[in-house]
Amino acid sequence: MSASRRRPHLDVDHLIDDPLTHVIVCCGSGGVGKTTTAAALALRAAERGRKVVVLTIDPARRLAQSMGLAELDNVPRAVSGVGLAAGGGLDAMMLDMKRTFDEVVEAHATPERARQILANPFYQALSSSFAGTQEYMAMEKLGQLRRRDQWDLIVVDTPPSRSALDFLDAPERLGSFLDGRLIRLLGGPARTGGKAYRKFFQAGFNVVTGALTKVLGGDLLRDVQTFVNALDTMFGGFRERAEQTYALLQRPETSFLVVAVPEQDALREASYFVDRLSEEGMPLAGLVLNRLHVEDTTDGISEGQAIAGAERLEALEGHELAASLLRLHAERLAAAAHDLRTADRFTVAHPDVPVAPVQALPTDVHDLDGLREIGRLLAKRHGV
Repeated sequence: MSASRRRPHLDVDHLIDDPLTHVIVCCGSGGVGKTTTAAALALRAAERGRKVVVLTIDPARRLAQSMGLAELDNVPRAVSGVGLAAGGGLDAMMLDMKRTFDEVVEAHATPERARQILANPFYQALSSSFAGTQEYMAMEKLGQLRRRDQWDLIVVDTPPSRSALDFLDAPERLGSFLDGRLIRLLGGPARTGGKAYRKFFQAGFNVVTGALTKVLGGDLLRDVQTFVNALDTMFGGFRERAEQTYALLQRPETSFLVVAVPEQDALREASYFVDRLSEEGMPLAGLVLNRLHVEDTTDGISEGQAIAGAERLEALEGHELAASLLRLHAERLAAAAHDLRTADRFTVAHPDVPVAPVQALPTDVHDLDGLREIGRLLAKRHGV
């Protein structure tokens, strides 16, 4: 029996129906269908009776379009046209990194101090461009949604590639910046005058981020000083909230789904995600294997037989259509065999990871009906 037949099955309906599951995080490399998977899971859960919000961190418009919304922003918006079961509901939103950072400032500073920080050019560059800010704010937004206790289930769509797991490092990275030597150095020039400023700048101020160079000018000292002084009153809240959200990701109420397609690069990234989640003690639900070609053996014609038959017909006249169909059938069988061989390599490396195979669709998903079909395939109980 091949590894593809021994692959443990991921019971998606059990996952989304379980009242103890409150957060599902979809991660994976770019272009594997994370956004579509997250939306399909959210829609299926809502139509099975759960109150769901789906949060995308991907700035692409696919989620909004597929759910019939003109746009998504930092505020959850109700999705209409959903056949909800009793008690169900579906909202969707897209992370606004800058606005979420502003919300944190407003929550932890006095109104006057918050106004100073929000208007500060140094803060504006930091909140928009500093490495790790997006991942930190994704954690912050997830924590905000969970604390509101308005939804039974939160489904999170993450950025592409390995940055999808950078939110695991984001609290420590941003925290090290905010209370580390760098921020003290930034405050130093403001306290010691122009010479110290020039010396520090020449030593490599650019390492903070390229975007910060946009705020360099005569007011830099005042901007930095205002920001550093204001930061002292609110940093504890930053770290505390990040630690709370990190703990949420480790609790049994959270489940991670790694999304991939049957391609070597995507499954290599999937292996990285699985290993990293294990190292961090994060609860992994399983792998969603998207766009899988399925071998159709109902007609009993193998790949070799189809090719041989096509060659014989091509030697005759008047059978071009039949020959083309046989070659198309052979190509589909070859693609299905390739997909299973590729998936088997992942299974051999991670034999205990449950898998939900999703058959490739002939067209792109662009509406609620398409999302429902993806949800149905995700929950399909018989394997491929």
